[in-house]
Amino acid sequence: MAKEAVKDKKEDDLEEKVLYINRCSKVVKGGRTFSFSALIVVGDGAGKVGVGFGKANEVSDAIRKASGDARKNLEQFVMQETSIPHEINVKFDGAQVLLKPAKLGTGIIAGSLVRSVLEVAGVKDVVAKNLGSNNPFNMVRATIKALFMMRNRKETLNYRNAS
Repeated sequence: MAKEAVKDKKEDDLEEKVLYINRCSKVVKGGRTFSFSALIVVGDGAGKVGVGFGKANEVSDAIRKASGDARKNLEQFVMQETSIPHEINVKFDGAQVLLKPAKLGTGIIAGSLVRSVLEVAGVKDVVAKNLGSNNPFNMVRATIKALFMMRNRKETLNYRNAS
């Protein structure tokens, strides 16, 4: 339903984007009852990102709940300058996301939802491809999972040499 991501700047310098709003209807005796779910990503633009999901009978309440959930789930991930340290291919349910580091100045080459997550997270140069499902919830969760699985090259090499 919501193709265009909406940006917000809060007082705590976290960027917030509404990625997807879903409307669900339930037929009851008096007619139809609508409920809404919202998917939101929050980040500081410097390697910290969180995703939230909220449901309510009003759109604004669903967004507020999702925003609170995203802020609770903020986590730091490893970056290498403006890109990611290594290539990664992650699967979450039916969605599969491939992230590759890119040279300085390449920009974010990715689909809409993956692009939004990477922008908010602060990654500026990356190539991404969605290989599986186009379910927005699973795509975003696969991207977040991929970012949190990133490892620093120096630490990994030191660990390998110590073993």
